[in-house]
Amino acid sequence: MIRASHAKFLRKELVARVRFPAAVSNMPKAIWNGTVIAESGNCHIIDGVCYFPPEAVRMEHLRLSSGASSYWKGEAKYYIVAVQGKENPDAAWQLPVPKDEQKHIRGYFAFWKGVEIVP
Repeated sequence: MIRASHAKFLRKELVARVRFPAAVSNMPKAIWNGTVIAESGNCHIIDGVCYFPPEAVRMEHLRLSSGASSYWKGEAKYYIVAVQGKENPDAAWQLPVPKDEQKHIRGYFAFWKGVEIVP
């Protein structure tokens, strides 16, 4: 027999797994120079990289860079991360048109080059 408190916990765990099968259920943050650049409970993790939905990104800290590349996930656009007068070139990228296997991250952003991702 399952206690009511255990049943509530198990139901919550099941809902989280069903609701976010390929997503992170906590609120990861992308932080650079002491400032939160992005935060969302609807991130996707692919090959160890955390992808944030576009609505979760504070675009006032990003500026489109001239960098672009093509790799197995699709064509990537790069962005300069700018906070408090400091810039981190090409520290963010976006997949505006990912390949079909990665269409669930269309428009999502990822970060690197010193941008810390914390749960």
